[in-house]
Amino acid sequence: MNAFDLHWFHVINQHAGQNPALDHLMVFLAKYSLETYAILFIIAWFALPRREVDRRHGLVVAFVGGVIALIINTIIGAIWYRPRPFVALPHDQVHQLINHPNDTSFPSDHTAGGWGFASGSWGRTARWLSWVFTILSLGVTIARVYVGVHWPTDVLAGVVVGLVSGAIARAFSGPLEHVSNLLMRIFRMGHYARRRAYR
Repeated sequence: MNAFDLHWFHVINQHAGQNPALDHLMVFLAKYSLETYAILFIIAWFALPRREVDRRHGLVVAFVGGVIALIINTIIGAIWYRPRPFVALPHDQVHQLINHPNDTSFPSDHTAGGWGFASGSWGRTARWLSWVFTILSLGVTIARVYVGVHWPTDVLAGVVVGLVSGAIARAFSGPLEHVSNLLMRIFRMGHYARRRAYR
């Protein structure tokens, strides 16, 4: 294992188990971030005014950014296996706060997906949602190392994959409008929202 990963893993992971409140926060971010993103997407989709088109389309672009990131990660993981810290290091050198399968560590799926969502949303969704996605992604990046299941370069690679994926999704914003229109038609939103009849 390279010196960078060893040093920064211990710098971050050494704090695990010292503060119960911080441990609970980091465990939540490390385990349930994707579920949290899903809830945020659903809330934002239905909280927007029914006739809002652009910001709903921005949600679709952001979602696709995360999906692209996870696809890229799957390909990388299939090519290269990297043992996780709790496998590569002696037990007494890792403070592992969550159980995790002994699958490949590189890159971090949670980090890549989160930054794919976040970067895909930049400039396209409600500002508050982009900020929430970005702050949540930053927290997840730290948490996955803190809880002992990733090396620092795993999450840094995840950030890069996520940023690239978000950029790809934004570049294909035009074709993705077909997906947005289909969803808005299903939910009777945007151009398909029913106008209120006045007498």
